Amino acid sequence: MTVITIADVDDERLTDYRDLTDVALRTRIEPERGLYIAEGAKVIGRAVVAGHVPRSFLVSPRWLDSLGRPIAAWPDVPVLVGSEDLLEQIAGFNVHRGALAAMHRPVLPSVADVTAGARRIAVLEDVMNHTNVGAVFRSAAAMGIDAVLVSPRCADPLYRRSVRVSMGTVFQVPWTRLESWPAGLGALKEAGFTVAALALGDDAIALDEFEAHPPARLAWLLGTEGDGLSAAAVQAADVSVTIPMARGVDSLNVAAASAVAFWALR
Repeated sequence: MTVITIADVDDERLTDYRDLTDVALRTRIEPERGLYIAEGAKVIGRAVVAGHVPRSFLVSPRWLDSLGRPIAAWPDVPVLVGSEDLLEQIAGFNVHRGALAAMHRPVLPSVADVTAGARRIAVLEDVMNHTNVGAVFRSAAAMGIDAVLVSPRCADPLYRRSVRVSMGTVFQVPWTRLESWPAGLGALKEAGFTVAALALGDDAIALDEFEAHPPARLAWLLGTEGDGLSAAAVQAADVSVTIPMARGVDSLNVAAASAVAFWALR
């Protein structure tokens, strides 16, 4: 391995890791620079197994051994080793898992490539919270969802928090970003998907009723926090489906709702 001890927070080799808590900055510069940040040995390992290519590793000495496999897979990639205090100063937070990796951002595939052969997919409209995006991906992986599509304004699934909350499953579930919205749903219908909006509405049918006669190919349409799906998205769907609830509760967090829906029609 190529181990480089870092003692100076101004070292230019740390550029990829600066200001990680500045969401507005990082969501802009990471796609521009063609990178994303993976946090923790398990997540980094899953990224490498998925074929993603590291630019560098940043690790504290006591966590160095935890990166054995990823480092072995890429022996020529620099391994920057610094104290835990230095990692915290650079990243802007306490790096509990002791390891970060700057990864080359892969080129997104086409919608047709992602959905080819898929039976169950999820489509996220403008889900802006990175934690929710990551949680949806984790549920998608666990419940056998074949692919995830995100709307043009949806939060980045490869943002550090999304990746961390997903526990690296964002590398396992094929995904891509739709270029137009909600017009992009038309291509799914043409491919034989039934687009089901998970939404409240007078014409919505209960999940258990929908589950009784499942479509061969299904695209679950999930909306943003707070307002849920837009009227245009619901109108573009083939059917609206609602989760029956008790005690006057009318809705669930989008990540929780996705897990229920994915499981019901897994």
